[in-house]
Amino acid sequence: MKKNSMKQKLENNELTLGAFVSTPSPSTVEMLGWLGMDYVMIDCEHSVTDYETAENMIRAAELANITPMVRAGLNMQQNLQRYLDAGAQGVLIPLINNAEDGKRVVDSCKYPPDGKRGLFSASRTGKYGTIPIPEHVKTSNEEIFVALQIETLEGIENQDEIISLDGVDSVFLGPGDLSSVLGVHGEVTHEKVRSTMEQMIPKIIEAGKHPGTLVADADQAKYWNDKGINFLIGSANRYLMNGAKEFIETTQKILRS
Repeated sequence: MKKNSMKQKLENNELTLGAFVSTPSPSTVEMLGWLGMDYVMIDCEHSVTDYETAENMIRAAELANITPMVRAGLNMQQNLQRYLDAGAQGVLIPLINNAEDGKRVVDSCKYPPDGKRGLFSASRTGKYGTIPIPEHVKTSNEEIFVALQIETLEGIENQDEIISLDGVDSVFLGPGDLSSVLGVHGEVTHEKVRSTMEQMIPKIIEAGKHPGTLVADADQAKYWNDKGINFLIGSANRYLMNGAKEFIETTQKILRS
């Protein structure tokens, strides 16, 4: 597996910007890459994207020289390793409630002795068997980026055991679902949400992991980057809608003046 450029930037304490892509569109992934994103998060939790399309979206990311990652809704080895075999260089797994949930992710993503991932070197990520197996195993274990998402009350309660897990690169804090479980649905900048996230960030950093979160705009990105988060992600759908909205409103205003 080639070097994970997004993981390398985070290890160098550099900012990384990415986008959730929740429409089954390789072209969208490719465009985001050419625009300068560091990575894409192919959303297979809140979308209809199937395995074959996800594989083609991974190809598009590789073509545009950005890191392909997948958010998978089902925390099962047979599910996660299909995305990894297709070439995903990282996963983000939601609804991590305890250390057992997190350990299941690590075991699914890492080959023995680091985990329990099934060996299939003839996969796309193994260049269909043309890479020597020991090399494939070594580079995969080194380059796969494992991110666990805390977004439930149980996850908050068990944050310490989740954060301390071996084999995890990042703990991602989901502000949307956190706002729901904290009783302020959709108010992602509410003090309840921010204070909950802010008390976890230093723990994540102290554990040698990268905190991550979702941001809606540049102001939110600056706020969380100032708090120590370099793993920032937005939404491709939001980018599209904001751009289209601005074009429509600006054009109508000019043409009616």
